Amino acid sequence: MNGRVAVITGASRGIGAAVARAFSERGASVGLLSRAGDDLGLDNALGVACDVRDRASVFEAVGRVVERFGSLDTVVANAGVGAYGPFLEMDADDVEAMIDINLKGTLYTAAATLPHLVEAGGGDFVSLASVAGLRAFPGEAVYNASKFGQLGFTRALDHEMREHGVRCTNVAPGGVATEFALGHGRPEEALAGMMTAEDVAEVVMFVLTRPRNHRILETAFRPMTETSWG
Repeated sequence: MNGRVAVITGASRGIGAAVARAFSERGASVGLLSRAGDDLGLDNALGVACDVRDRASVFEAVGRVVERFGSLDTVVANAGVGAYGPFLEMDADDVEAMIDINLKGTLYTAAATLPHLVEAGGGDFVSLASVAGLRAFPGEAVYNASKFGQLGFTRALDHEMREHGVRCTNVAPGGVATEFALGHGRPEEALAGMMTAEDVAEVVMFVLTRPRNHRILETAFRPMTETSWG
């Protein structure tokens, strides 16, 4: 990872922070985009306050990262929110947030970053998705909708960006024991047996360090305690 420059959204906590630390430990320069704008105290990191629901904010934040480090070749679109419960009982604000952050936020991140990856001669765009983008689950209808969209968008990008040397990958974990997993509507005990954010970061690193002559379109994984149904 030495010499690489990465942008990570939702980087102030959870999976985003774990991925940021993994990049930093391996010698990459990192732009950490989050509403908090936290740099996590990492070496060679720039924290930028950014709300991925705001397209202009994403473009401005990415521009600051490129200005600081001179280029960009790796992106992890990680920002996301979750809310759970029967669809007809969902709060309207939660519905809007999941579509705006999980789906539209990924689109805005891609629009702001992919031209820089093309200019760099190739790179990697990783969409931190979910098994909820592969299988439908009761009580997760809107979250499913946002993640199915995220998965489909990134798979389409793979077709469009391959000729530019840019690999586009969906990383789709099951349950991860973070505040995100609780979201709105889940009890604390739901975290039992889930994976850690560091587990997911290791998979992201695996994807990014594969030889450039092949690409991983999608990788899904779950904790051993999680039922694989749906």
